Amino acid sequence: MLTEEAMDHHRSHNPNSSYHNQSAYKRQRDDTGRNHCGNKHFRPNHHHQSGQPSRQNPVGSQALSTRRELYEKDFPVYKQPVEVGCFSLDSERRFFNDSRQMRYYVEPDRNPNFDLRDGYKDRFIKRDDSVKEKLDHILRWILANRSKLTSRMTTASSCALDLDFVTWRGHLTKLLTTPYETREGWLLAVTRFRGTVYISEVETEAARRERDNRTERHEEMMYWGYKFEQYACTDNVHSLPDPSGVVNTNEAFCTVVQTRLADHKLLFSGEVDCRDKDPNAPAPPACYVELKTSAEICTPKQRSNLHRFKLLKWWAQSFLPGVPRVVAGFRDHDGAVVSVETFHISKISHLIKDEYNCWKPTVCMNFCSDFLSFVKRVATEDNPGVVYLFSWEPHRDVTYSVHRDSQYSFLPHWYVEEMTSSQDSHHQS
Repeated sequence: MLTEEAMDHHRSHNPNSSYHNQSAYKRQRDDTGRNHCGNKHFRPNHHHQSGQPSRQNPVGSQALSTRRELYEKDFPVYKQPVEVGCFSLDSERRFFNDSRQMRYYVEPDRNPNFDLRDGYKDRFIKRDDSVKEKLDHILRWILANRSKLTSRMTTASSCALDLDFVTWRGHLTKLLTTPYETREGWLLAVTRFRGTVYISEVETEAARRERDNRTERHEEMMYWGYKFEQYACTDNVHSLPDPSGVVNTNEAFCTVVQTRLADHKLLFSGEVDCRDKDPNAPAPPACYVELKTSAEICTPKQRSNLHRFKLLKWWAQSFLPGVPRVVAGFRDHDGAVVSVETFHISKISHLIKDEYNCWKPTVCMNFCSDFLSFVKRVATEDNPGVVYLFSWEPHRDVTYSVHRDSQYSFLPHWYVEEMTSSQDSHHQS
């Protein structure tokens, strides 16, 4: 979890954004009830291809519109996310197929006065964010847990996993917020392998420049978010938080969830800050808690900005994996947490309903669903060496280019070989 200000300087038709139980969450309807013709989303796009020329794509060259009004239609089916596993990354970023890095939430006082600057100079080990891990940790989890994911189809098939998409939760969060994003574009690399589509982010040139040119203040504010976690979390259910320890941002606990958005079967992983320590708490992911820090709110305008901009990202990030609440520490200019507030994800759409021209959950989910449909139509060649690079900048359409055996390839040889050999042996048996 990062300090929100360090990351960036709806009216809803239904107050309860909730999931479809069993095969369908309760249908949410848009204010207008209008359905838009699907082909309005797509426009001609003359994309280039790098490397060796690729065969003409059967759907033709297209682009995907991000105009909000196109996605103001019925809320799509989104199945209740199910945790199918988890993994941990230790202080040296090593993968473990277990929950050893899980932490427990200890509720702070309402006005705790936590000092978020404490330890920044002398007790902080920062992960090297120039190292791009791509999907590697999720892929290691898949190899260790294939029995949970193997296709249930009885006939021999090229689909090794019973999944349409594998990705990080953070990449889906960016898709959900795209119709409302005005500053930061994105690049998503897509490869189809054994019938499953893998989506991995590529750092944009603008993001790389921002990373290389962060101010010292920005770097410290990023630390504040992790420090807040240290004040509010403990390693075991019977202990109290220990803010005198080292903050090491290499360490992580990640949930792996399976769900379905419209007709897209998804497997994704996301980092989890902590879980409810009550022994009667519901099973994961419903027991998880997301922690955030944000600037203290002193005026109605600041509260409105929280609702209009920050809650969109908080909602999207937690709604996707089924995390039910966000606990926010509001801090002053000097990094002291002056108040703590809990936001229940199911109530956020009600919170924002009176904001003028605010974001709508239905627009976010419909855009994400239509983007995944667009990817399925475009990414037709099943080949780990082929990358379809989807690109978006604010106020533009989503476009793509095709790259063969390029710097964008991201499925590692060890994964491709292991999946191929296991599938071949499965067919021979």
